[in-house]
Amino acid sequence: MYRKFYQTLEQWEEQQIKEPLLVVGARQVGKTWIIKEFCKNRYENYKYLNFESMKGLDSVFEESLEPETILENLEILTGEKIGKDTLLFFDEIQKSERAITALKYFCEADYNYRVIGAGSLLGVKLNRFETSFPVGKVRIEKMYPMDFEEFLIAMGEDKLITKIKDHTMKMSPMPEAFHNKALELYRHYLYVGGMPQCVADFSVTKNVMDFDRQLQANILLAYTADMKKYTLSVAEGIKIEEVYHSIPRQLAKENPKFKYKEVRPHANKRDFYLPLDWLRSSMLIYKVAKVELPQSPLRTYTDENIFKIYLSDVGLLAYEAGVSYRDLLPESDNMFKGILTENYVIQQMNSAGWETFYYKPDASMEIDVLLDNEGDIIPIEIKSGRHIRSTSLKNYCEKYSPVDKIRLSYRNFGISDTVRSVPVYAFFALLDHLLQ
Repeated sequence: MYRKFYQTLEQWEEQQIKEPLLVVGARQVGKTWIIKEFCKNRYENYKYLNFESMKGLDSVFEESLEPETILENLEILTGEKIGKDTLLFFDEIQKSERAITALKYFCEADYNYRVIGAGSLLGVKLNRFETSFPVGKVRIEKMYPMDFEEFLIAMGEDKLITKIKDHTMKMSPMPEAFHNKALELYRHYLYVGGMPQCVADFSVTKNVMDFDRQLQANILLAYTADMKKYTLSVAEGIKIEEVYHSIPRQLAKENPKFKYKEVRPHANKRDFYLPLDWLRSSMLIYKVAKVELPQSPLRTYTDENIFKIYLSDVGLLAYEAGVSYRDLLPESDNMFKGILTENYVIQQMNSAGWETFYYKPDASMEIDVLLDNEGDIIPIEIKSGRHIRSTSLKNYCEKYSPVDKIRLSYRNFGISDTVRSVPVYAFFALLDHLLQ
């Protein structure tokens, strides 16, 4: 399946970036598959080395961290010729801290070695590195679940994508038949999500009734297993699991800001700060910070104690919350439809590299998402969210006079009172357009 991350790998190779590449992402987002595809297509010689499945691989780094010695030791371990021109792909590299440290020496060598590392819990390891991390000696890139555009490509809807992008640029209404089809595919995405295995299964029949939701259950079970296996203690693993499973419940609240006491009665930040940090580092959740002032740069105006938490994949949230496809249909008034839409928006923004913030100075105003576009703060209202905030965006515009304002909804493209109305399914195209 097509993944935009392939372009990141291509750029690293074409520019001959000397720093080894570290690919960080949650389990089963497709890191190993896309890197292997890249290696097959771009290199005559590459070696896949997995620290979880290859016995004794970590011992290669015990003697010396010099690249020449490492290559010699790899030849002895594998019984194969591994030359300087061989790309080394170290999978699950978080299992060996010395292997990560060795990347510094690959970077500093006279020869431009090509080295890629990846790992499901690599982010956690980097966040808790016990020795000296090779700062400035590695290129760290994040990989996410498939975004909606990638989902559409997997469904064979390339021409529809072109239509969506064209109408996003012109802000002209889509033909009603195309608009309704895109909305239906959007609902499919909310239900299936962007985990590659789930998308691959759904792409066979493209029928939600045939989609095997056990795939989502298995992914969540794998996440839970990681929480218990790759933590500092049993108690920490239990806390991480408690936080993760509390998220759908917290999002369903009238005020969905994250509360530690919703995880466990009488709990506070001290009790669950580290588990929350573990989930963020493993890229299983997204954090949306509240800003005190909608000015650029937004990150300097955040209140670190007030934030919302969403899951890394909207399909996993739908499954975790027990949402059926019937709950997503137009005639349904299920409140969780709006919550999934919020999660969808946050997921698309993270995939596209945008930071996420929200603004709520008082009860009369709440802007779901603020987007910092090179200094211009763009308020984004999600009309399919939990509230019909007909006055919030109006009040915000009267106070701050933003150069651009956007309303995401199930409605077609249009402009009303200088507010751009954009269908939810076109959000990926809007983000692309803003970057141009």
